[in-house]
Amino acid sequence: MISGPTYPAARIVAPRLEALFARHAAEARARRGVAPRPAPDASTIEAMIAAVFWASLRREEGYVPRISLALAAPHEAIHPMLFERPLALEPGALARVAPAVERAGIHLGVWFDDGAGRWAPAPIPGGPLGVWGMTRAVPDTTFVLEVAAPGLLVVKHHRGESGKFVNVAVLEGDAIKVIDELASNVYRHPPVLASMLGSPSPASWLNPVNVLMQLAVSMRAHGRGGSLLVVPPDSEWHASIVRPIPYAVSPPFTELAVLSNGPSGGRHQDWEDALARAVSAVAGLTAVDGAVILTSAYDVLAFGAKIARRRGSPPVEQVKVTEPIEGAEPWHADPGQLGGTRHLSAAQFVHDQRDAIALVASQDGRFTVFAWSPDEAIVHAHRVDVLLM
Repeated sequence: MISGPTYPAARIVAPRLEALFARHAAEARARRGVAPRPAPDASTIEAMIAAVFWASLRREEGYVPRISLALAAPHEAIHPMLFERPLALEPGALARVAPAVERAGIHLGVWFDDGAGRWAPAPIPGGPLGVWGMTRAVPDTTFVLEVAAPGLLVVKHHRGESGKFVNVAVLEGDAIKVIDELASNVYRHPPVLASMLGSPSPASWLNPVNVLMQLAVSMRAHGRGGSLLVVPPDSEWHASIVRPIPYAVSPPFTELAVLSNGPSGGRHQDWEDALARAVSAVAGLTAVDGAVILTSAYDVLAFGAKIARRRGSPPVEQVKVTEPIEGAEPWHADPGQLGGTRHLSAAQFVHDQRDAIALVASQDGRFTVFAWSPDEAIVHAHRVDVLLM
């Protein structure tokens, strides 16, 4: 199956991913009552990961190849762009075509060659693979593989819900991180984390879209770092903020709150576009020094706010840190060690305002969700970088 250079991490993780995608297929059948797509076999997974890993280390006219592969047959795609001559699944070919598919939402379609110059009607475990073209839409439970950075790959699967993809694993060099999809059952997580994990939660039943997840992705994408404090509308959050606030918003900015309730008429695509613009605008405010204050109903109250320890409250000396990775054990750390002053102040805010949560992005891409843990009476720092790539 693998004709090019091998990648040891791919061989190690492939059997685990085969089992995970088999489970996803079974869950899709139970959820929808339809026959699931066959899960990719380990040798196919290994071949795709190895090819993409080595392609990610190349440069095409000085640029890092930004590509996404989707294991799907041409007949499963909607409006596919088919190549007259298939491309070989090898690093050089992938790097050369990368400039055409680097925009978000475009995938290179990968499928099995039946040996007679045609695409096989069904998967051929261990069979030869090729790239048949490009597509924007892939079936539920599709195996998707993306390049996040040189040597940094993200495995995803498609949940079939408004185009949502959920991260399954992250590979960086010889480091393998498989997402623990049951993490939200182990600890009392904020709803934003349950949504990132792809786990259903009461919050997802009540809301048509998880705004906090989209905000987290957008905050991380602008690359400047930032803090977002989510507070109940009637809380005493002012007691933990330096006055005056340089950029208080009056009246509150409500566009995001209105759009979060779902489309109220007109085209669904128009609503999605408007929501994306509103999310981008609010996430952009976090690039300003200080924190954005957002109510749990998504009204923007202020940005550039400076956090101060609440009068009479002790300083936070330790937080509990967890990462939703299989095999990862919780540990305790000084909040400043997680990323500096921004993380320390966010942890202090959550310690003093225990009905609030804080989303903190670092310039290097690390992302932490701080929430109060009533069971252990400690600030819980949820490291979620691997869920946002």
